[in-house]
Amino acid sequence: MKNIIKIFLSLLIVVSFNSCEEGDNTIDKVFAATETGAILRTLEVISSTVNASLPDSEWRVSVEEQDEEDGDLFQSVDVYVSLRDLTPDNGTLPQVDALIKSIPASEFTDGPHGLPRGEVAATFGEAQAALGLADGEISPGDILVYEARVVLTDGREYGAESAAGIITGGFFSSPFAYNALVVCSPEPGDYKIVMIDNYGDGWQGDTIDVNIDGVITSFSLPSFWDCDTNCGGVGDPQWSVGEAIVNIPAGTQLGTFAYSSGDFPGEVEFEIFYPDGSSAGYFGPSAAPGLLPVLQCVGGGM
Repeated sequence: MKNIIKIFLSLLIVVSFNSCEEGDNTIDKVFAATETGAILRTLEVISSTVNASLPDSEWRVSVEEQDEEDGDLFQSVDVYVSLRDLTPDNGTLPQVDALIKSIPASEFTDGPHGLPRGEVAATFGEAQAALGLADGEISPGDILVYEARVVLTDGREYGAESAAGIITGGFFSSPFAYNALVVCSPEPGDYKIVMIDNYGDGWQGDTIDVNIDGVITSFSLPSFWDCDTNCGGVGDPQWSVGEAIVNIPAGTQLGTFAYSSGDFPGEVEFEIFYPDGSSAGYFGPSAAPGLLPVLQCVGGGM
């Protein structure tokens, strides 16, 4: 397995030699001008979220390094971070490419194919410090982009900018850069959801999905079209407005509210209230599906 690239190139040479002698010189020139680099094959994305309330919360991946000398040129992995600011309400921050740390090859061990394997990780606190940002400037819903760049003993470095499409997917799966969603530990208490259907026949497939430490509960306004008895008619209050209470216990580490749209999102509206009764936000009609910026976070943020 570790020689898959070499075997592939050898087959190309054999096929070219057998197909036409005139092409030999061209092939030689192509290979002579081609630089062999290095890749970091993704074995597993262990964690793809970071918690803004917990500085030690980690992004982590397991990778395998391969270079033209089957790992013998491997010196280190440099970890960089940049911010995709998707929450403009607290100001828009520029995307900065900042070095977090360098992980030496000595921290990797030989895998089953004789190639160096190890884990690459960085905490939210390390990313925040590298970017020079204060508490609250990185908010739930933002994306931290962690990039792992391979540094070779001869000084060459390979990362996302040098990765060709053939190695970023498939077997090689070497994107070098990884998105980590920023979440937070929510303030505990009862959050209220008020759900509205402005047509008056309820929701058809729309849901508000609440994730509390990995347990997801979905809330929606009942649909008139699913009713069998005591249905009233379109416009009856039971199909026009409803409420739900979401209790977030003290000590919850991860909490998110997300909206999934159904058949008629233009009829759907909803408002979410904080435990103190103040409004977290009014959404719709046709709210954007995805994570909702509604949580009061422990330690700052929304």
